[in-house]
Amino acid sequence: MKLLRYVAGDEIRPGIIDASGSIRDLGGVVPDIDSEAISPEGLTLLAAIDPESLPRVKGAPALAAPVADPSKVVCIGLNYSDHAAEVGMEPPSEPIIFLKSSTAYTGPSGPVIKPPHSTKLDWEVELVIFIGTEASFVSEENAMQHVAGYAVGNDVSEREFQTERPGGQWTKGKSGDNFAPVGPWLVTKDEVPNPENLSIWLEVNGKRVQDGTTSTLIFGIKKIVSFVSEYMTLLPGDVIMTGTPPGVGAGMNPPQFLQVGDEMRLGIEGLGEQSQKVVSRD
Repeated sequence: MKLLRYVAGDEIRPGIIDASGSIRDLGGVVPDIDSEAISPEGLTLLAAIDPESLPRVKGAPALAAPVADPSKVVCIGLNYSDHAAEVGMEPPSEPIIFLKSSTAYTGPSGPVIKPPHSTKLDWEVELVIFIGTEASFVSEENAMQHVAGYAVGNDVSEREFQTERPGGQWTKGKSGDNFAPVGPWLVTKDEVPNPENLSIWLEVNGKRVQDGTTSTLIFGIKKIVSFVSEYMTLLPGDVIMTGTPPGVGAGMNPPQFLQVGDEMRLGIEGLGEQSQKVVSRD
């Protein structure tokens, strides 16, 4: 299934993609695509629904983030061997964990807001994991039981805030408003038999800058979920962004960063595409 949330006037409604690619409204089945809807019980309920029996949504509505109100957005740093090489860093011996603020989490096609004092705004296309069942100290063997599905994400990053300001940590460079676009939809794990062998790419102003594959992930899905669950309880609806392949602006020679008016388009094989335009904060 491909589950989403779409904007209808002043409300956000739940939806599902039918076989023809059209949006069908799920409002008569569930109130929202939230932690309950993506639980094993919720997904079983939704899988039993024939999308063709649901009302078709007219037009092409704007899409919100595919799952409502995650308790946290967890990120894994330096998780592609070829990306670590491009930024001149040794591949980590265990996953690097940092967090984005919940206010960074947003839909797939809204603007990315450039902070007024930003000088090094960067892009990072990433495979996103959605958690469907509470996970605490889970084994790698059982980790997939806690995964609801996957999505496309953009780990927007301000590199000066991330690495050059005092403090020695990444969160402040990762947590600006709209710094975590996710979507266009959540694809349930049954439709993604091998998430570690997907093409993944990003374009800036029509130029392909990232063109990789999840096969170069250093730490795979099972390892990530198990490892993160040792340090924090993962709740249904939580987001894990799994790292980015090479081609980020900070890794170019000379480095290149996003400016107001720049447009990004990005996607992952089988998971859809998203796009954002960089805007200034009014």
